[in-house]
Amino acid sequence: MLTADASVLLLIDIQGNLAQLMHDRQTLFKNLQILIKSARILDVPIVWMEQIPEKLGHTVPVVAGLLRDRRPMAKTTFSCCADPDIMAAIEAAGRRQVLVTGIETHICVYQSTRDLLQRGFEVHVISDAVSSRVIDNKEIGLARMKQEGALISSVEMALFEMLREATGDRFRQIVKLLK
Repeated sequence: MLTADASVLLLIDIQGNLAQLMHDRQTLFKNLQILIKSARILDVPIVWMEQIPEKLGHTVPVVAGLLRDRRPMAKTTFSCCADPDIMAAIEAAGRRQVLVTGIETHICVYQSTRDLLQRGFEVHVISDAVSSRVIDNKEIGLARMKQEGALISSVEMALFEMLREATGDRFRQIVKLLK
């Protein structure tokens, strides 16, 4: 089970024109916003990255606008784990449960997930907060990650696991985001 104090949220490459080509992008963007706002409520650290931003563009405004107090980490590798600075940021969070979100499911999300699993992290891929241009590629990516040991979850499932109970201010704030 996920716990807020053991989790870190990864935002992988939700950027530029590529993000606009994602299957069901409006749902993707909405769910990413919910996760980012909820991570802040639950004090879950966020590691945010962009793939070659000078070529692919920057994170879409509806996501980046929620992260104005921080900067994305640029990368050239498909797996975030292959970048020493990004891996250092993940390790610095001191948490072993990783909520993985972003694009594309079958490329950067898949390779990051595989490498995190190999490093001993418990990886939760948030299925309604990842996407690919083609739905078949998303489904293949999710199947491969599950086969390799990742846990497939959803925004609501992950948030309610971390909340554990239907009481308190954090619960009320997050329920408002889900409506």
